[in-house]
Amino acid sequence: MTGLRYHLPPDRAVIAVSGDDRQAFLQGLVSNDTAKIAPDRAIYATLLTAQGRFLFDLFIAEQDGRYLVDCAAPRRADLVKRLSMYRLRSKVAIADADADWCGAVLFGDGAAAAVGLGGEAGSATALGGGVVYVDPRLPDLGVRLILPRATAHSALTGLNATEDADGAAYHQRRIALGVPDATRDLTPEKSILLENGFDELNAIDWQKGCYMGQELTARTRYRGLVRKRLLPVRIEGGAPAPGTPLMLGDQELGEMRSASADGTLGLAMVRLEALAGNAAPTFHAGTARLSPAIPGWMRLPELDEAKA
Repeated sequence: MTGLRYHLPPDRAVIAVSGDDRQAFLQGLVSNDTAKIAPDRAIYATLLTAQGRFLFDLFIAEQDGRYLVDCAAPRRADLVKRLSMYRLRSKVAIADADADWCGAVLFGDGAAAAVGLGGEAGSATALGGGVVYVDPRLPDLGVRLILPRATAHSALTGLNATEDADGAAYHQRRIALGVPDATRDLTPEKSILLENGFDELNAIDWQKGCYMGQELTARTRYRGLVRKRLLPVRIEGGAPAPGTPLMLGDQELGEMRSASADGTLGLAMVRLEALAGNAAPTFHAGTARLSPAIPGWMRLPELDEAKA
């Protein structure tokens, strides 16, 4: 295989959830169906506040009879603490495993084939003493891995991949696809899943039972309460700082989020009313001009209603 790149994100960490009740324990807490997790299947999920606001995004894979969870590194101690609060009498152990394990991404043409996987989101297999799985959000992002920290680099270079040390190439790809990075594009205890594409990106199971924050998430969906969405934008004039307002004339109709290292692409939260009469408006954010696009994976029934 040629053209493969790998990146070990420094802002991701690994915790371990083990014990006989691990599946049922997480089932009552996270937004996806943990019954799907198996040695050949990983999932993407979130942990929310009771009010349905975003707290953590989680990639959950099974390895040697336990769950390895790829989570946000700066807040992993808080995640372990929160999960431990709900443990009660459950036969489950929750531990920070970052000293022994690390998360990684492998991307480029043929990434899934290079590790013996097909193209199905979430399909998984053992690799290098850990686990590798097609990104459960969007297969075009490549594959994700959870590997023993001591041998991660050698395992990845053994796949004829070169390192994307600063992650610039990976995040350029992610932003071009319109996929949020939770540590860059979401605000804990404020962001709403459906505004950030988490439904289409396979983080929510609408048929599973109750979980933390389910009521507001379901109400937002069924009552059509989504009024803004995170969209990729092309940037002319240099990337605005995160939080910079997007102006359409004298109206503020969005807000800048993350941008690629070269400043030509970004993600921005855009009010759908700005798109209702103009499929390709041009916003101003400081001295920059931003043109949003709707990625192919995204569903916008709210926009269709607004145009009707």
